[in-house]
Amino acid sequence: MMQKRPVHLLVFLSMMCVFLGPSMFSSPALADGEKVKVLYHVDTRDLATAKYAMALINKHIEAEGGPDNIDVKLVVHGPALPLFDAETVDPGLKAKLKTIIDKGVDAEMCQVSMKLFGKPLDKLVAGFKPTEHPVAVKRIADLQKEGYIYIKP
Repeated sequence: MMQKRPVHLLVFLSMMCVFLGPSMFSSPALADGEKVKVLYHVDTRDLATAKYAMALINKHIEAEGGPDNIDVKLVVHGPALPLFDAETVDPGLKAKLKTIIDKGVDAEMCQVSMKLFGKPLDKLVAGFKPTEHPVAVKRIADLQKEGYIYIKP
């Protein structure tokens, strides 16, 4: 047998949803001038996925209202490194990477991956810098601790 709840409890709960609901389901507001911080992680050898990641980053920058409103870090490592080899890079991927770098994206290549593949920065597409920590996954964890939202296409 189902118990009847007092009407005043239902009214109270309904009012709580009206007043608190929006704050419970929205992200915290950023302070004036504070940028959205986002980390995109690419570690696949799949060209289509890498191109898709670059397109997503570009669309994300546009969606936030431009580069002044978003701080994007791109961390690339492992099997994805050969996709960014300056001598063999797909022209479409290269163009998409240049577009996002021109919009202020910090593109970092894993230092360990560069050693493993024997590809220093000067052999990769222009615009990359080495990860701040030699191990990309450590760099990714550090960025998440700093409040970067993690996205892996």
